[in-house]
Amino acid sequence: MRPRRIDAFFVCGGRYHDFDYARLEILKALGAHERIRVHVAGDYRDLAALGGADFLITYTCDLRPDEAAQDGLAAFVERGGRWFALHGTNSIIEWTAEGKVATPRSLPRLMQLLGSQFIAHPPIMEFDVEVSDPAHPLVAGLERFRIRDELYLSEMHGANHVLLHCHYSGKAQQGFVEEDWHSDEARPVMYLHAHGEGEVLYLTPGHCRGHYDMQPLMQYYPDVERCAWESPAYHELLRRGIRWAARLDEAG
Repeated sequence: MRPRRIDAFFVCGGRYHDFDYARLEILKALGAHERIRVHVAGDYRDLAALGGADFLITYTCDLRPDEAAQDGLAAFVERGGRWFALHGTNSIIEWTAEGKVATPRSLPRLMQLLGSQFIAHPPIMEFDVEVSDPAHPLVAGLERFRIRDELYLSEMHGANHVLLHCHYSGKAQQGFVEEDWHSDEARPVMYLHAHGEGEVLYLTPGHCRGHYDMQPLMQYYPDVERCAWESPAYHELLRRGIRWAARLDEAG
């Protein structure tokens, strides 16, 4: 019996990141599997493509689905779909009149579906990632590793099965409205969030930015940031997440 084709809907777009770089890296990871065929979009509006997909993978920042798209996303996961959400998918970013970075709670349905909302991060830094559930297949055999990235300080929603976590207590990067993060609680780095018959797998690291990705706020950004994308551990998590989302380790 021939293995069936697996259709992926890949949404990559938004603001303040090098989406060309991330898109290429994720497509290379998807392309390692001959069975996976990919429909690429810059936003969530193609509900027909979403409805026909076997799984959804997203790398976005400040990309705000409208009510119809949110209905489609919720229905997709509820009926058993798997959504592999990367980095800024859970972000809403607005600049205040004082030039600060606000993260308003203006899309509660989306954040409840994702299981978290990004609020702030410290300056890009190295931090240790620890395995929260060593028995889970998504992280089985992994040991604590160190990456350099944006350490997400998020507001969590609902019951989340945390697979990887880190620790941080202190201030967010200067400029965030919500800057005080002094607590000893673990910060989820990768987790599963169930909704209906399906699940979201969220992986928070993966920042990348090039010289031209802060326009119109800044015409030329001085640094090229690749962060966790330069870490073999991150690519291993990406590979495992794709196998999970596409159900490649299941029969059929």
